[in-house]
Amino acid sequence: MKKQQNHKLLLSFLYSILLNALLSLYVIYHSLSRPGWGIEAMAEAKAAAAITCSWHGHAFVDSVVINGRPKCECNNCYAGEDCSILMRDCPADAVSGDPQYLEPYWRQNAGRSAVVLSGWHRMSYQNNAPNYISMELERHIRLLHRAVGNAVTDDRFIIFGSGSTQLLNAVIKAFSSSLDHNSPVGVVATAPYYEVFREQTKLFNSREYQWKGIPSNMSGSTNSTQLSSENLIEIVTSPNNPDGNLQRRSKFLLGSSMAAIHDHAYYWPQYSPIPAPADEDVMLFSNAKFTGHASSRFGWAIIKDEKVYQKVVTYMDLSTVGVSSDTQLRVLKLIKTILLQIREEGDFFKFGYEIMKERWQKLSKIVSSSNRFSLQKLSPHYCNYFNEFKDPSPAYAWLRCEKDEDEDCEAVLRNAGILSRGGTVFEAHSRYARLSLIKTLDDFEQLLQKLQTLIFSTDSYSSL
Repeated sequence: MKKQQNHKLLLSFLYSILLNALLSLYVIYHSLSRPGWGIEAMAEAKAAAAITCSWHGHAFVDSVVINGRPKCECNNCYAGEDCSILMRDCPADAVSGDPQYLEPYWRQNAGRSAVVLSGWHRMSYQNNAPNYISMELERHIRLLHRAVGNAVTDDRFIIFGSGSTQLLNAVIKAFSSSLDHNSPVGVVATAPYYEVFREQTKLFNSREYQWKGIPSNMSGSTNSTQLSSENLIEIVTSPNNPDGNLQRRSKFLLGSSMAAIHDHAYYWPQYSPIPAPADEDVMLFSNAKFTGHASSRFGWAIIKDEKVYQKVVTYMDLSTVGVSSDTQLRVLKLIKTILLQIREEGDFFKFGYEIMKERWQKLSKIVSSSNRFSLQKLSPHYCNYFNEFKDPSPAYAWLRCEKDEDEDCEAVLRNAGILSRGGTVFEAHSRYARLSLIKTLDDFEQLLQKLQTLIFSTDSYSSL
């Protein structure tokens, strides 16, 4: 009798487990198979995108919610609930390299570039690929470079980072640990250079490497023989930030024991002619400057030497355990969108180039109307991507104040209501200032207006 009761209890227990399992499967199946499980998320994104903010701001899904609606985040010099109020005394902001000029392209391609994520999308640390990278994204990056013709990727290793800034230090660390040295390896860059190279190197304060400055100033000599005994890492930015020139390794370091990191953040057809694919030992690219999605914090390095690559992989593993899978998916979608229209109607690079060319021409016209200022000399060059000569379309204007009394160009512009980045930041003369041309249309128009007013007031005063 007791044995029979135990048997019934066991059957009841097993039946309960089976029933629960079937119910769970039923719920999961219907939640997945129900048409449009992502409709709610899409509706939320569309509702935010439909808030125009008078076309002088943005509302996002994650913006502060007021009265049930995302609050408008206004562009510089605009205010009010709907960003319709222009603040007349507001300074034009031409400081940061925030590439928002590409937003209209992504609005035109809203459907193609949109990403809807399930709540359970890649929850694991692992993604069935080595080094925490999406193999599909890596494949599309190789396809992208091949289509654009701006970098060699065959027989190279690719690693992802949270922006190219993180990868920069990872590569410096990899190089410095590879070189045979008894003292810190010197990190150098030819001026004018992007100041993050200097500030980041100093911040980490490593015993393996340290900032050494400008090659031509080292050891108080320009004799390359004197430098040949030093272990050096040179950072070469091409096109250069801030002046847009295509750069090569410093002539002062030829023959020295050194490695080089080539920052190609701006080596895309919208900013520069592409004369040939870059083919260097280490090349860095930034998604921020490429597609304009700076907040996604994504960059990649193309590395020739496997030992250097493995050291960079170790650095990424120990510092951030790779790059967010959500970010990788978004970048993959963006690259797919661009590749779909490459050299066709709606070409991404043509779109970006036309905007940058027009902005450069408008700024050049204003600057050339007076002898108080001058710009860097850029000329048309043949671009293999467009298969024709192209006019300059730099990301930045490298402005020089020409008047004797205008030794601090950044201060001159600031007093006229223009915020810029002074030349000394780039270890150049204070007579220079960098003006960003890649921000919003509002930012660019405010810059032109303030600059034109400054030049007009100067000319009017001179004629008295």
